[in-house]
Amino acid sequence: MADTPHNHPVYVIGGGPGGLAAAAALRDQGVRAVVLEKSDSVGASWRAHYDRLRLHTTRRLSGLPGLPIPRAFGRWVTRDNVVRYLEKYAEFHELEIVTGVEVSRIDRIEAAPGERGGWLLRASGGRELTGSAVVVATGYNHTPYVPEWPGRDTYTGELTHARQYRAPRPYEGKDVLVVGTGNTGAEIAVDLAEGGAARVRLAVRTVPHIVRRSTAGWPAQRTGILVRRLPVRLVDLAGGLVARLSVPDLSAHGLPRPGTGLYSRVKEGAVPVQDVGLISAVKRGAVEPVAAVEALDGGEVVLADGTRIAPEAVIAATGYRRALDGLVGHLGVLDGRGHPVVHGARTPPTAPDLYFTGFTNPISGMFRELAIDAGKIAKTVAKRAAKNAGKKAGKKAGEQPAKRAAKKAAKATAEGAAAGRGAAAG
Repeated sequence: MADTPHNHPVYVIGGGPGGLAAAAALRDQGVRAVVLEKSDSVGASWRAHYDRLRLHTTRRLSGLPGLPIPRAFGRWVTRDNVVRYLEKYAEFHELEIVTGVEVSRIDRIEAAPGERGGWLLRASGGRELTGSAVVVATGYNHTPYVPEWPGRDTYTGELTHARQYRAPRPYEGKDVLVVGTGNTGAEIAVDLAEGGAARVRLAVRTVPHIVRRSTAGWPAQRTGILVRRLPVRLVDLAGGLVARLSVPDLSAHGLPRPGTGLYSRVKEGAVPVQDVGLISAVKRGAVEPVAAVEALDGGEVVLADGTRIAPEAVIAATGYRRALDGLVGHLGVLDGRGHPVVHGARTPPTAPDLYFTGFTNPISGMFRELAIDAGKIAKTVAKRAAKNAGKKAGKKAGEQPAKRAAKKAAKATAEGAAAGRGAAAG
């Protein structure tokens, strides 16, 4: 058999939930998938999260293809149990995983006439790997991002990213400023307040939408699933009504209601904050909302309203970057924010057989959408592989009659020549 890209495996870059789900779904379709993970174990990002973290989506709606999350893990699965589940998932599906390999660049292999091209992956240790297709699943939370605040480089206070935060113990008795009001910032602020920090302030640039994680047993995730395909304006109106009924007005405490609709904000990439204690902490003054950070000056923090404060520690819960530019930026498959222009089973027109999963932050639940994407990707890859195999089989079958005809003609010519020689001899 000729060594073409389509004789090689599908490479899945990233051993988090998205990568493992894709690999398992591909294996279920009879497609060989190899997971390349830069760390020494699966679920590296989850292992790095703070101790308090739990899935904000329910156990029943967060299982990956082929293996539910155990009931013993409870409704809201802890970080450690998510890691255990991912380890068991890889073992259960007998996934082919290579750890300690970081892919730095992906390049297209030009196709032969009538063939589909493949992909060349350049990885650590000088490796060059050829794949029939590639699934990029390096994760939504890839590279920690801290804004380039004026004075950041000369700031004399303690400044860390939320990725470095684990538990409140090191901050007991300290004055702490948490920057960022996403789910991570809100939860770390509550964790600090409950864990003994002397003072906790939360810097707010954009007022978040806050939703109850569940109401009367009904999880917010199920609502997200139901409304995700409805008109944005309708969901905004409904969301505003629900917020007024279920979430108290915290304006007097420095956290007013947002001026834009919930779903409009989601479409811009900002999911609502699920309340795991923030409302109560703000109401009792344990977490104090303050203005956004504008600059750092010596040992002080300058806020947008001109206030200068001097916290002992600043924790920047300011998000992550996808960090895809070096990997695929040269292929024209990223938008202006550095996000993939497609995801799931769709591939960019200029990059067939290149798939992306896990680069959106849906209100219907990340794990749930990763599972759906995995199934769609696997089916598409298997279908294309079967189509390619069919073309090869057809081509080979078409070549056989021609070969037989040529062989028959050559035999007839040889027999004719022999007969002519016999007649001449007579």
